[in-house]
Amino acid sequence: MTLPGPPRLDPRLYQVASLSTLLLYGILYLEFPVTPARVAITVAAALGTQALGTRIWRLPAFDPWSALISAVGLCILLRTSTPWLAAAAAAIAIGSKFLLRWNGKHVFNPTNLAIALVVGLTDQAWFSPALWGFGPTVAFLVACLGGLVVNRAARSDVAFAFVLTYAALLFGRAAWLGQPWSVPVHQLGSGVLLQFTFFMISDPKTTPDARAARVLFGALAAFGAAFVAFVLFKPGGPIWSLVVLSPLVPLLDRIFPGQRYEWTRPTAGAPVKGDAHETMVPDGRALDPRRVLGAGRA
Repeated sequence: MTLPGPPRLDPRLYQVASLSTLLLYGILYLEFPVTPARVAITVAAALGTQALGTRIWRLPAFDPWSALISAVGLCILLRTSTPWLAAAAAAIAIGSKFLLRWNGKHVFNPTNLAIALVVGLTDQAWFSPALWGFGPTVAFLVACLGGLVVNRAARSDVAFAFVLTYAALLFGRAAWLGQPWSVPVHQLGSGVLLQFTFFMISDPKTTPDARAARVLFGALAAFGAAFVAFVLFKPGGPIWSLVVLSPLVPLLDRIFPGQRYEWTRPTAGAPVKGDAHETMVPDGRALDPRRVLGAGRA
């Protein structure tokens, strides 16, 4: 006779706690220019948009966790001196979850899309990797918290595929240019790079369903980030790479069918037979998400 294990907590709780810890560390220790009022505005806009979407799409219950993840992520990565723009970014992030979907999944990571649009379309917002620095303390903190999150969400594969491919490109570039190894090691210690690795590209709702597809997606994102950084010479290479590559996820899901992810049942995405768009309900029956209005809008 085997005893049942303890109930599994929603992986988003770990992500909210980890991101909140990083935000507090940034404000209290690194002196981020983020005021409590700015945090409150961003969180209120995100939760308000989530509540509005819940009502419009007639979802069975209000779920705050994904909205909180996006809000705290925006407070960490996005910089703006305009309060209304911070609120607009939060509304864009959460609104995209309801409006930009394909077969029951988000097309874009909400935080990634909001940052890209606000920074790309206005001159009043930016992201500054230098605020986090490149020190070992920040890198260790982000890696520890992020490692816990991707493990609980069963998305370690895409995170490590991205960071290992990106590391290989950095070391390859250093060898080509005759740079010392300290240069790529310094670049890999970026707090923003590690946050992207463990908290953005590893989002279960916007990554491919199958493990093989996620590994491929992570590697492609790394090549894209390197192209932006070292060919286009633009900051925020991972941000721009992910927003461009995200529309490829539906194609990868078609080529590499996998079990659809649900927050209550984290899965690595075992291959499934039949229609690539099928997912599994708790009793093991296949269910086409296109037949369920508003299913999985979290």
